Amino acid sequence: MRWLGAILMFSMLWSAASVPAIAQNQSQEVGEAPFLLSADQVIYDNELGQVTAKGSVEISSAGRTLLADSVNYNQRDGVVTANGNLTLMEPSGEVIFAEHLRLSEDLTTGFIESIRILLTDKSRFAANSAERRDVNQMEMNKAVYSPCEICKKDPDRAPLWQLKAVKVIHRRDEHEIEYRHAILEFFGIPVAYTPYFRHADPLTPRKSGFLAPELGSSSELGTTIQIPYFWAIDRARDLTFAPIITSEQEVVLTGEYRALTALGGYEGEASLTYTDKRNDNNERLNEEEIRGHIDAFGRFDIDQTWRWGFDLERSTDDTYLKRYNFSGEDTLTSSLFTEGFRGRHYMAASAYTFQGLEIDDDPGTTPLVAPLLDYSASLEPEQFPGRVYLDASAVSLHREDGFDSRRLSMDGRWQLPYVADAGDIYTLIAGLGMDLYHLDDFVESGSEEAASGDEFQARLRPTVALDWRFPFVRRDGTVRQVIEPVAQLILTPYGGNPKGIPNEDSRSLEFDDTNLFSLNRFPGHDRVEGGPRANLGLKASVHGISGGYSSLTVGQVFRARDDDTFAEQTGLDDHRSDYVTALTVSPSPFFDLTNRLRLDRNTFSLRRNEIYFSVGPDYLRFNTTYISLEREQTVDELGAREELYNNVRWKIDKRWNATAESRRDLRDGGNQIRAGAGMQYLDECIGFGLTVERNFTRDRDVEPSTSINFRFLLQNLG
Repeated sequence: MRWLGAILMFSMLWSAASVPAIAQNQSQEVGEAPFLLSADQVIYDNELGQVTAKGSVEISSAGRTLLADSVNYNQRDGVVTANGNLTLMEPSGEVIFAEHLRLSEDLTTGFIESIRILLTDKSRFAANSAERRDVNQMEMNKAVYSPCEICKKDPDRAPLWQLKAVKVIHRRDEHEIEYRHAILEFFGIPVAYTPYFRHADPLTPRKSGFLAPELGSSSELGTTIQIPYFWAIDRARDLTFAPIITSEQEVVLTGEYRALTALGGYEGEASLTYTDKRNDNNERLNEEEIRGHIDAFGRFDIDQTWRWGFDLERSTDDTYLKRYNFSGEDTLTSSLFTEGFRGRHYMAASAYTFQGLEIDDDPGTTPLVAPLLDYSASLEPEQFPGRVYLDASAVSLHREDGFDSRRLSMDGRWQLPYVADAGDIYTLIAGLGMDLYHLDDFVESGSEEAASGDEFQARLRPTVALDWRFPFVRRDGTVRQVIEPVAQLILTPYGGNPKGIPNEDSRSLEFDDTNLFSLNRFPGHDRVEGGPRANLGLKASVHGISGGYSSLTVGQVFRARDDDTFAEQTGLDDHRSDYVTALTVSPSPFFDLTNRLRLDRNTFSLRRNEIYFSVGPDYLRFNTTYISLEREQTVDELGAREELYNNVRWKIDKRWNATAESRRDLRDGGNQIRAGAGMQYLDECIGFGLTVERNFTRDRDVEPSTSINFRFLLQNLG
C-alpha cells in the first residue's frame, strides 16, 4: 500500500503548488496530455518545480505507458527523465527498452540511450541512441535490425541474418523503415552493402517495394530470374510488375493488377514478349513475333438482386502458355454475364467465346455463344399441390465457318411426394419440355450437303415417372445403418433426337452413380433420353458418431428396347445397361477411399474404374488417383485413357514442408507425363523453396523439359 500513499502525498503537494492533481483513479491535464503516475516514493521540490518518483514507477500518457526505476519530471519545461530498467509501451504494440531517456511529458519526443525495440511481429531493433522527433518518427544511430530469434543457449551469438546501419529512420505514419549505409550480415559475417535501403514496417498490411526473387533453370528457357515489384497504388488498388529474364529467350514482361470498387472488384494478369518465331518442330525461323496472354475476371453487384461479371482468357497462340509455364489449359474461356437472385427465382444472361489450344482445334468452327439466357423458378408449395419447377433457356451460336444455330427451350415439372404407412416414399413426376431450333446451313448426320437457307426444328418432350424408395434405418450402439432400395419407372416417347437437330451441348456422356437415377442422363438440351425404362438400384451407408462413414451405391438401367442414341461405349445402348457401383470408405480423417466402377452387363469386365485414395494425418498425407476410362461420348472425338496420379505432402515440422507428385499414362506400355518434387522452409527469419519438375510430353514447339526453381525470402524485406 506504500505506492498508494505516495500517490496521495504527490497529489496533495501538486495541488498546493497549483498544479493539476494526479490520483490513482483519475487523470488530469498536465501540459497537453493526460498524465497518470504511480510509484513507491514521490518527492516534490517546490523551488525547482520538479517531481521525483522512485521505485516501481509507472507513468501513463496518451495511451503510452512508461515503467522505470526512477523518474524526474520538470514541471517548468515539461521534460520527463527516466533511468534504470526502462520499458516504454506504445499504443501500436511496440515495446521500447532502454537505460536512460529524456522525453516530453506526453512521451513522444526526446532522446533515448542504449535503446532496444521489440516490434509487433517480434522483430527487433538495437541502437546506441535514438531521437524521437514526434509520435510518428524515430531516428536511431548505429542500429541493428533482425527478425531472427535470439539463440537461447548462446544469447550473445549473432542471429542468422541482421542489418547494420549508420542511421535508421522509422516513419510510422508512412509505415516505412529507412536505412543509411546498411550492411547485411549472415551469422555475423558481412555479405552485402548498400548506401540506402528501406522496407515496410510490420504495422502495414501492404506497402510498395520489391518482393522475394525467384531463380530458376529450364532446359527450354535457360537460366531465369524474376524479381517482382509490388506497387500499392492506394488502399483499393495495387500492381505487381514481375518481368522474367531468361538466358535463352527474350525478356517476358508480366504483371498483375488488382482493384476493389464500392460494388465489387476485378483483377487480372498479363504477359508479353517479343521473340524468335518457331515452327512446330521448335526450329527458329528468320523472323520475330509478339507472344503474350491475358487472364482477368471481375464481379460487381448492381443491387441486392442483380450482379454482373466477366472472365477474360486469351493467348496469342496455342503453345505460349505451356512454353512459359503459365498454364496447362487446353481451352480458354471468356465470358460476360449478369444474373439475378430473388426468392425462388433465378435469371441469367451471358455470352461466351472460346479459344482452343489443341492442334486439331479449328477457330472457324468454334462457336461464339451470344446470348445464353437462363431462367429457373419453383412455385411456393402453398400455391399448388406438390412441387412445381419451371426452367427456360435460349441460346444463339455463331461460327465463321460452319452452321449457326439458335435454340429456345422450356421445361415444366411437377412432383407429388407421398409417404406410405409402411414408410416407403413415392414421388409422382410429370413433365413437359419443348425445344425450338432455327438453323442456318446445317449439315444433317449422314448428309453430304448443307441445307439451303433457314431451317426450323421443333419437338415436345413429355415425361411421366414414378420414384419409389424404402429406407431401412437401424441403430447399433453409436453406429447408424441405412439401406435404401430405389426404383424409378420412366415413360417417355421413343425418338426425340431427329438428325435435323445438331448436338452442341451433349457430346460427352459419362454413365456412373451420379446420374444412375436421373430422368435424362444427357448433360445438355440437344439430346434427350427416350423410351420406357426403369432405373433400379440400392443405396447403403453406415455412419459412426465420430464422423466416420461408409457408403455403397449399385444399380442398372433397363429399357423396353435398344436405343441407338447412345454410343456402344457408353454402356447404355442395349436394353440392359452396364452395372455401375460407387463405394466410399472413410472411417476417420486419416483414411478416405472412393472406388467408382462400371462393369460390363454380360462379362462383368471393367469398362470404367476410378480410384481416389487418401491416407495419413495432416502432417503426412498420401493421395493417389487411378482412372481407367473407355470412350463414353456419343461421337468419336475423345479416346480412352488410363492414368495414375500420386501425390504426397509431408509437413516435417512447423517449419519444413516437402511435396512430391507423379502423373503417368498407363496405356500403350505406359509413359510418364509429369513428375516433380519440392521442399519449403519458413520461420520468423527466412523462407525458401526449391522445386524440380519434369514434363515428358511434347506439343509442337513445346518440347519435354526439366525446370528447377528456387525462391529465397528474408522476412520483412520483401
